[in-house]
Amino acid sequence: MDQTSVADPQRCYRAVSSRDRRFDGVFYVAVTSTGIYCRPSCPARTPLLENTRFYVTAAAAQDAGFRACRRCRPEAVPGSPAWDVSADVSGRAMRLISDGLVDREGVPGLASRLGYSQRQLHRLLVARLGAGPLALARARRAQTARTLIASSSMRLSDVAFAAGFRSVRQFNATMQEVYGLPAGALRRRTAKLSGDGQAGWIELRLACRGPFDGRALMHFLRLHAADGVEDVVDGAYRRTLRLPHGPAVVQLEPATDDVPAIRVRLRLGDLRDLPTAVERCRRLADLDADPAAVHEGLGRDADLAGDLHRHPGLRVPGHPDGFELAVRTVLGQQVSLASARAATTRLVRELGEPLLGADGGLTHLFPTAEQIAGGGPDRLAGPRSRARTLVALAEAVAGGTVVLDRGADRAEVVDALTAMPGIGPWTAGYIAMRGLGDPDVVLDGDVGLHAALGLRGGAGREALRQRAADWRPWGSYACLHLWHRVLDERWPDRTGVAA
Repeated sequence: MDQTSVADPQRCYRAVSSRDRRFDGVFYVAVTSTGIYCRPSCPARTPLLENTRFYVTAAAAQDAGFRACRRCRPEAVPGSPAWDVSADVSGRAMRLISDGLVDREGVPGLASRLGYSQRQLHRLLVARLGAGPLALARARRAQTARTLIASSSMRLSDVAFAAGFRSVRQFNATMQEVYGLPAGALRRRTAKLSGDGQAGWIELRLACRGPFDGRALMHFLRLHAADGVEDVVDGAYRRTLRLPHGPAVVQLEPATDDVPAIRVRLRLGDLRDLPTAVERCRRLADLDADPAAVHEGLGRDADLAGDLHRHPGLRVPGHPDGFELAVRTVLGQQVSLASARAATTRLVRELGEPLLGADGGLTHLFPTAEQIAGGGPDRLAGPRSRARTLVALAEAVAGGTVVLDRGADRAEVVDALTAMPGIGPWTAGYIAMRGLGDPDVVLDGDVGLHAALGLRGGAGREALRQRAADWRPWGSYACLHLWHRVLDERWPDRTGVAA
């Protein structure tokens, strides 16, 4: 959401008056007469226009002295789709803050990562988002803690440190200030705790905007699952993760009720990694997407009408580790999905780190850039040219000349990747789509897209480029719809499809 729409009180007030859920997370409404801020769809009585203030982030509302509504729980709404897809500095900053960078490296680390001074970054974020990096990180910690209090039976002291607070005292003070109640009272107000299910596991529920095609998401992940690091069991996707403080195992499964959400189970090596793990699960399932905006944008192309109807709320599957995705994309160049999975499995077994306490088919962590670079091309199976490409990619990532995460400048990453021998536009574009979260990637040389559109011969690439002009800025979602068009023809009933 841009500043103009936040500054337009009439437009925001109409959304609040109609309790339009599509705007939840896009902006927040604060009421001066009560000192409370809410989501636009809050069921409470609509306040008078002159008593309302509108903010682009919850952190901005909190900085202005408002506390969160206990009725609509504004902290439970998905993150803003504007900063999730934005390529500007504020969008990159928000993605890094959500991933816990400020908690790990402080504001100096965030500023250095983005190439700004601390003062410049603070000024930019206040102007764009209404709050500085510390306030944004503080709001993120409070929201994570509120989620844990409401949906787990973790001890409150564990919640405090898992959410990123440095002390229980800081945690209690922040919860009192933001929510108007101490943490213990918030726990008592919770109607039902989910419980941890099994010892060592944390269970959460991550909300998203509806509609949400969780079945299609699981099918896509199933087709790409690589033995050792991923599997799909009983309709639930599971994988290993390498997080800042240790390894983890995560499981994602679409919620079975009518509320669009993903049920997540986490087994962490270190509780401090919980906020980062949650953020990476959100990006994997593309939970911060705005399906209404995507549908409106792609609806301009009449040929996609049937696809939009078959898969409302289709997501672009992200990836929790940009380097892993890049390696797997190189391994998958010009081969079948089965061959790509087999090559990934060989790499994992050769160079991956065994997972202590292996969980069924999850036995390894994916190798790091340093491990692949140190292994050299001789330890990589397959064509020598591909092995050299993988080592060059690993050396670039290990040396910091290529950064493959959601805070990176997407255009710079694509340019750096395509400059490497063995990496072309398709590979770089696919990495940008799934690894960097770019919403507007169209792989004009993709044979699957050509097949879905009935394009043939050398003219197909140019024809696809012309079609893509109508899809902006949602080209990545158009690609997913077209890929699923082919999958639907191959597997009309996806129940029980094996990877």
